[in-house]
Amino acid sequence: MERDLQTVTESNLETIFGLDFVSTEFALHQFRIDTLAFDKETNSFVIIEYKRDRSFSVVDQGYAYLALMLNNKADFILEYNESKKENLRREDVDWSQSRVLFLANSFTAYQQNAINFKDLPIELWEVKKYNNKTVLYNRLKSEEAKESIKTVSKNKTIQNVSRELKTYSVEDHFKSGWEKSRELYDELDERISKLDSRIVKTARQNYIAFKIEGLKWNLCDLHIYKSKVDIRMIRVDKEDLKDPEDKIIRIPWQENRWGKHCSYIVKDVSDIDYGIFLVKQVYDQFYK
Repeated sequence: MERDLQTVTESNLETIFGLDFVSTEFALHQFRIDTLAFDKETNSFVIIEYKRDRSFSVVDQGYAYLALMLNNKADFILEYNESKKENLRREDVDWSQSRVLFLANSFTAYQQNAINFKDLPIELWEVKKYNNKTVLYNRLKSEEAKESIKTVSKNKTIQNVSRELKTYSVEDHFKSGWEKSRELYDELDERISKLDSRIVKTARQNYIAFKIEGLKWNLCDLHIYKSKVDIRMIRVDKEDLKDPEDKIIRIPWQENRWGKHCSYIVKDVSDIDYGIFLVKQVYDQFYK
């Protein structure tokens, strides 16, 4: 049942999606948002909707919710502050990273095909319950989409929302003439991904995140520069890893809101083995 799915999801929001719960059944104007959440990694709001009816348009409804948010930012800030007893300000939120998640037992082929755009801030998640009481959340991903929703849709709501939203890709992190860092990144991408078949990468505004799908914490983040790649290892400090060559850079905790971090700079292909040696220690410690 739709309500059962909502209850299970809201009770395990951090475990499933790594999100903070804000409120349930948030009503604003003629809309009622099933679950309002906040993503502290991107400093953005996430709207979650649960569906049993398979006839709805994911794009139309998704952008309608996003337009509601972007046109009523103060109301969302107020809802967050009253619920969390915090003082979140409008400038603290990265509105460009807002997104909508639709959760359902299944989606039609039409609905799945509708998300086949490279910059769509909408995700489809199929949720299945098995006889042993296991519940599986599985994101339906589009094929290697190359077309932008901005170029194919003349819908004014979509156009207005798209001007304010930004979906990042790996390519956004490389500028013309950054061939060296691209070579280093491609090798690191291949080597890190081989550590576990569950590893997925997501491009954020300032870095590319690698994580075990379905878990909150990133395994590592790659920050790209013109001629080097900075590997940020998450949840560990310098003393938590074996570093025989003393190459790890300590990052003071107050510089980030995620707790322990440490850094290793890859400047040449010869540095990659040592970088993977460090990342694998994080993997073995938390994820193996």
